[in-house]
Amino acid sequence: MIRNSAGLFLTLLLSSAVFAQTKSDEWNLVATSRENYFGVAIANGQIGIVTDATPLKTKEIILNGVYDGSPENGISRIVRGIEFLNIHLNINNKEIKSDNIGNWNQVVSMKEGTSKTSFSFEDLATIHYTILANRAVPFSAMAIVEILPLKDIEISANNYMVVPEELKQAQSQFRVLKDNQYLMPVFGTTAKTLTGKYTVAASTTFLFDGTPEILKQVGGEVGFTKKLLRGQKYRFAVAGGICTSKDITDPLNESERQPIYALQEGIDNLLNRHKQAWAELWKTGDIQIEGDLDAQQRVRFALYNLYSYIRPETRQSIAPMGLSSQGYNGHIFWDSELWMYPTLLALQPDMAKSCLDYRSDRLGKAKQKASIYGYKGAMFPWESDDTGEEATPTWALTGIFEQHITADVAIAFWNYYALTQDKSWLRSEFKVLKEIADFWVSRVVKNQDGSYSILNVVGADEYAQHVDDNAFTNASAIEAIRNTIKAATILGEPIDPNWKAVSDQIIIHSKNGITQNYKGYEGQTIKQADVNLLAYPLHIITDKAQIERDLDYYAEKIDKKDGPAMASGVLSVLYSRMGDREKAYAYFVKSYLPNSRPPFGVFSESANSSNPYFATGAGAMLQAVIYGFGGVEQTDHGLKYNKGLLPKKWKSLKIIGLGVDNKTITIE
Repeated sequence: MIRNSAGLFLTLLLSSAVFAQTKSDEWNLVATSRENYFGVAIANGQIGIVTDATPLKTKEIILNGVYDGSPENGISRIVRGIEFLNIHLNINNKEIKSDNIGNWNQVVSMKEGTSKTSFSFEDLATIHYTILANRAVPFSAMAIVEILPLKDIEISANNYMVVPEELKQAQSQFRVLKDNQYLMPVFGTTAKTLTGKYTVAASTTFLFDGTPEILKQVGGEVGFTKKLLRGQKYRFAVAGGICTSKDITDPLNESERQPIYALQEGIDNLLNRHKQAWAELWKTGDIQIEGDLDAQQRVRFALYNLYSYIRPETRQSIAPMGLSSQGYNGHIFWDSELWMYPTLLALQPDMAKSCLDYRSDRLGKAKQKASIYGYKGAMFPWESDDTGEEATPTWALTGIFEQHITADVAIAFWNYYALTQDKSWLRSEFKVLKEIADFWVSRVVKNQDGSYSILNVVGADEYAQHVDDNAFTNASAIEAIRNTIKAATILGEPIDPNWKAVSDQIIIHSKNGITQNYKGYEGQTIKQADVNLLAYPLHIITDKAQIERDLDYYAEKIDKKDGPAMASGVLSVLYSRMGDREKAYAYFVKSYLPNSRPPFGVFSESANSSNPYFATGAGAMLQAVIYGFGGVEQTDHGLKYNKGLLPKKWKSLKIIGLGVDNKTITIE
């Protein structure tokens, strides 16, 4: 099918779209239906606030880098925070609920990092509700409510907090602090994580445009009552923050400082600082597509989500679901280094560096894992949490045997140096590369003919368990060791002769002109791209004819029902580089469209799953644009800008902020 009918294949994909952004534009995604609703994470790299279809309520809050035990499987899990922005709003003693509102719509502003919900309530008022996780003030967030009375009305607005079941020993308090003439009402809740490992504290207050209202506590809520006149718009906000003892020694006091700070700043100053922070991100890293609004929206939404899930200099990485859910327990996989990192490296190198800092900080634990299994050097965990120890469920073979992650880490480190040419940084981090090279030297087995094998692994194709000489595992080990040799040469460090001997002789099997997925592979269905990764992002297979043979062969072997989104992104890159515009575009569309969920198009992992937002898939789709259509290539001497290849439907492609010199390229 792929070889002869890419056009038909693409037509079928496009006709299968389950929703349309008919009222949206290149910066705003609009939803007018709450049916089959999948929310968006409004995040700032520290906290992720997931939107809900219920008025004035959030679905959940995810706290970056905070992990505690999970009762379901006995391993660590990223922690859900206290939902502190929820509001009960009554008009003329009638509570606003999901089933008594009309004209509902919700707009995700990618440019400003906000979600704005609008609805009407009977013939009494229209309400607009905006939430944001402040990009400029990382532990804080705000909900802004605007009410336009259609008649004279009386409102009561109360802030309430929802404590997830996994938090315990919750306690709330409301008090009015005073400093000279300043009265500072603060409402807060503290709780412990499941095992008591961390304290979580959230605090809020109300902000008003004019004279502050008197706040009162009623039960577990804090709020105010006010009469409003017809036609006179009224605005207030709930502002505050959430902190944990993982980041702050005294999270309660620091969480209370967040609303106190907000009181002195006011709604507009907080909002403007947040918008400015987002504006700076888009200024230094954006993708503009002319002639295809749908592609523009999807690409920018993918960028928006990646940017939302990480902050520079935090020494945090990105989980497969980012800050949108507890999917995959919020652990860090190869998804970070191989799928999301390349886009960040090209457009936001400081964010990319944070992913590397995360690994560098846990090098000691990787060395410990290697020693546990009788190897030398460093062996990084397949699933990593805040400790850096193996966090994969014990029943999953990937935790012990999917070892290519260790090479993926080294490749990401080298690519950062290649982009920046920062020798002082390379010297400070060379230990990571060296320990990984030492691991692979201790891991290989020498064959009688002098070649080396890596036996008994789980491949990048995870359907391949207990296999020998998996193509991607072997190839990534080769590239990791070769990169270590390059780094040692640049730095004048000693080069272990075993590095060269092993990297030159690790075997990659082929049969009938096709690179074998693993030794003895007989054409079985594969979960995702494996062999094809040797041509991109690796540099192991460079012969064009071989790349094309492997492409045509393995494109048909990938699981068409449950294969994850990433494979299509890689195939798109490779077909772009082969000059096949039609197939490159078909696989680009396939990398996101079947996995899109209503109403905003959030990514799910596969065409048949409902676990958004899958940031890994977003990263692969963006690579198809940057490293495929855009013609950008990672080399040892920085980014290389090739001719690129524009899909027929697109009039132009502009990529802004590439590399350390913020280069802009345009493909027309």
